[in-house]
Amino acid sequence: MPKLDILVLPVHPDDAELGCAGVILKHIALGHKVGIADLTRGELGTRGTAEIRDQEAAKAAEILGLTVRENLELPDGFFENSKEYQLKVIAAIRKYQPDIVITNAYHDRHPDHGRANELVEAASFLAGLRRIETLGADGQPQEPWRPGQVLHFIQDRYIKPDILVDVTEYWEKKIASVYAYASQFHNPDYNEDEPQTYISSPDFIEQINGRGREFGKSINAKYAEGFTSRKILGVDNLKELR
Repeated sequence: MPKLDILVLPVHPDDAELGCAGVILKHIALGHKVGIADLTRGELGTRGTAEIRDQEAAKAAEILGLTVRENLELPDGFFENSKEYQLKVIAAIRKYQPDIVITNAYHDRHPDHGRANELVEAASFLAGLRRIETLGADGQPQEPWRPGQVLHFIQDRYIKPDILVDVTEYWEKKIASVYAYASQFHNPDYNEDEPQTYISSPDFIEQINGRGREFGKSINAKYAEGFTSRKILGVDNLKELR
């Protein structure tokens, strides 16, 4: 398996696209290897099915140009920050040895988001402890690995970001990756006999665009994505600040 520069560990397929697809695209363009390991298949979603979302996630991965995408198949809605699920996330972190992990928001409208944040944060630390044993796909013991940074994207509820990244050049492709989930977001060609939801409204994507513009304005860019960190972030050169 390839070592990744960035591993995104979102709880639902489409969370990464909504929260950090611009950063994914930007870093891939810079030559970095980026992958996604969705924690669940989103099987409790009101619209579509787990199988449909699998197909949509694969389509979005192609648009983004990911090195790898997999699904850890934790139970949607019912996973916990417990040893059982921590070990599954630890194994994924050790498998790809990312320098940076990105996951869900601290807290949000959907309770899975905050719980996923806590699970991934704990697993990212525990993955560095050599006395915790996990096995790779080949049945061999995995080496300990702790990512250098764990960042959290900002979702439905506003959270003040600790860092903003200019993704103006990649915004259009980000939105294309979101629309790969035709069952979830506004799409007149999709089966409209299904119930309408908060995120299937055309207004929802406008809100995503508005958040991107709001964050962008703060750094004199058209669009930006925001992230938080429990760790204080530093730079080597003040000239890099905007």
